[in-house]
Amino acid sequence: QVQLVESGGGLVQAGGSLRLSCAASGTIFGFNAMGWYRQPPGKQRELVAAKTSGGSTNYADSVKGRFTISRDNAKNTVYLQMNSLKPEDTAVYYCNAKAPYSDYWGQGTQVTVSS
Repeated sequence: QVQLVESGGGLVQAGGSLRLSCAASGTIFGFNAMGWYRQPPGKQRELVAAKTSGGSTNYADSVKGRFTISRDNAKNTVYLQMNSLKPEDTAVYYCNAKAPYSDYWGQGTQVTVSS
């Protein structure tokens, strides 16, 4: 069973930075892709950033140029560096790992950006 544990969330002021980490219980080398989703208060969960095993990346338009996803296979960890944070970035952020027949999710970590 795959377990994903997020960390690094917190409360920051607009313009600040946070780095989220997602540690997997085992190797992430075999996953097709890993990424980050977020769910703002009262809204649907949305894709923030994803990175395939081949290294390609995909970002939501709202975070392009501000967020960077990285994947460290040796540490079985995926990161999301978030810079120039805005109040609209406030959400619960979830780590996601994609396998051929299923997705795995972390428990989520709260990110709150004050104006």
